[in-house]
This record gives sequence, structure tokens and C-alpha cells, in this order.
Amino acid sequence: MATPNGVKSQSRMGPTVLFYSILLTLQYGAQPLISKRCIGKEVIVTSSVLTCEIVKVICALILMARDGSLKGLSKEWTLMGSLTASGLPAAIYALQNSLLQISYRSLDSLTFSILNQTKIFFTAFFTFIILRQKQSVQQMGALCLLIMAAVLLSVGEGSNKSSSGGVNPEQVLFYGIIPVLVASVLSGLASSLCQWASQVKKHSSYLMTVEMSIVGSLCLLVSTLKSPDGEAIKRHGFFHGWTALTMVPVISNALGGILVGLVTSHAGGVRKGFVIVSALLVTALLQFAFEGKPPSSYCLVALPLVISSISLYQKYPYMDKKKKV
Repeated sequence: MATPNGVKSQSRMGPTVLFYSILLTLQYGAQPLISKRCIGKEVIVTSSVLTCEIVKVICALILMARDGSLKGLSKEWTLMGSLTASGLPAAIYALQNSLLQISYRSLDSLTFSILNQTKIFFTAFFTFIILRQKQSVQQMGALCLLIMAAVLLSVGEGSNKSSSGGVNPEQVLFYGIIPVLVASVLSGLASSLCQWASQVKKHSSYLMTVEMSIVGSLCLLVSTLKSPDGEAIKRHGFFHGWTALTMVPVISNALGGILVGLVTSHAGGVRKGFVIVSALLVTALLQFAFEGKPPSSYCLVALPLVISSISLYQKYPYMDKKKKV
């Protein structure tokens, strides 16, 4: 996720922030549906993830050239500094992206989006462990609501698929629910490490995007030497199963990472929280409009829990009593 080096005042950036927020809401809400409809099951996961990382590098370099930071890159960049700040998060994000691509195929769009919000819980956990960032009582209550929603969906959706006889419940569990929950854990850890690199190491966010994409891509390429995806690429080719539409979710996912950083940089966590809530509603509407099916009863119960959780978490941040006047 990239953010500009300087944070401009929100009063001057009002229209820009609104534009970024609308774009991110649409991207975040539509991404599960776009991925499910445009990426065929025969597409090799590693090929789509690697292509997404390449697009992300191109976008970040363009933005660095635009803000002038690309010119001084040769003076600032060192290999050890890059590996220290971006190496581990890059490897984690590469694995996370692969898990998300697997999960997209086995869950409906809204269920995926709601389960994906558990990353907020794990981000809070790892920021406390790594950065000693504390949570308020209201925030801890909000995180409990989020876990309740995740458990409700995990148990409910699996039994719902089983009773309907449509999809094998074991496939939903092992190729849908578990991958997205593990991806949420990894997302929380990687986000905390990125925050540490940004605050402690003072590493440029756009530069981190480039470094993480490159390192993550190298990790994926090494993994293909022994992985089933690697064998599939050797047998069928890198772009096996691709169509022109496959590039749509790949580009959308790459741009979404840039937009998250822009919204967070210019407007902070509160605006980002409202974007996430709005995106869940967009997902529900798009699923009904394009897939012709209303949300399940489990989603209808879990959705307000997630909305309440995110709203509470953003509204009541931790306040250090020693600093209060």
C-alpha cells in the first residue's frame, strides 16, 4: 500500500479525498465479484498474483515520478535498508494474495468481504505486539463483535452450503473460509511490519510498494520450483486460461492497494473505516444485481455486526490518560 511522502491538509484535499474514497469504495466492494466472474478456475493463481505485482510496481513508479521522489532514489536506496524494511512484509503479502485468490473461487462475494474484515482484529493484535499500540475498551468490544461475525459466517455458510447440496461443505471450509482467515492473519502481521518500517525506519511508502512487490514476486518465482502452480506453468504456460477479462481484476487489485494508501494518508483511519463499511454494502448490492441471489440469512445477521464493529473501532480510539489535560 503506497502513501505519498508528504501529508497535505485535509481542507485543501477535500475534493481529492472524496474522489479517492469513492474509487476505493467501488473497487473494494466490486473486487470479489470481479475476480469471481473474470478469473476462470483454470487460471493459475501464481500467474495472476505475479501480474498484479508487476502492475503495482508500474503504478508506484509512475506516482514516484509524478511527486519527484524517483529522482533521488539512487542516493537514498540501499539493499540492506530495503530488505530490513520490506523483505518480510513482501513475502507475507505474496502468500496472502495467493490465499485470497484461492478463497475468491469458493465463497460468494459478500461472505468473502465480511470474513476479510477480520484482518482489523489481527492488525490490532500485531500492532500491540510489535508497536505496543494499545486499544480502548470500546475498540476491544468492537473486535469481539467482529470475531462473532466471522464465527457466525464460518459455521453458518458451511452448513448452508451442505443443506442446499450445491457445493461441497469441505471445499467451502478448506478452499474458502480457512484461506481468507489465514490471509487476514497475514495481512495484520504485514500491516504492522509496514507501519513499523514507516514510523521507525522512516521508509518511503511508495518505495516500499515497489520493493515489496519485487521481493514478493521473487518469493513466488522461487516457490514455483516445487509448487503445483510451478508444474502447471511448465505444463500449460504462464497465461494458461487467461482471457482479456482476466486483466480487469488484476489491474483493479493493484490500483486498490495504491488507493488504500492515498485515502489513509490524506484522510486518516476514520475515512478509511467508512469506506470499508460502504464497500460491504456495495458488495451486497452487486451480488444481488449480477448474481441474482439475495444475501443469506447468516450474512444479513453478520453484516450489521461488522458495520457496528468497524464504526465503533474508528470512533473510539485509545486515549493515553497521562496525556489528557
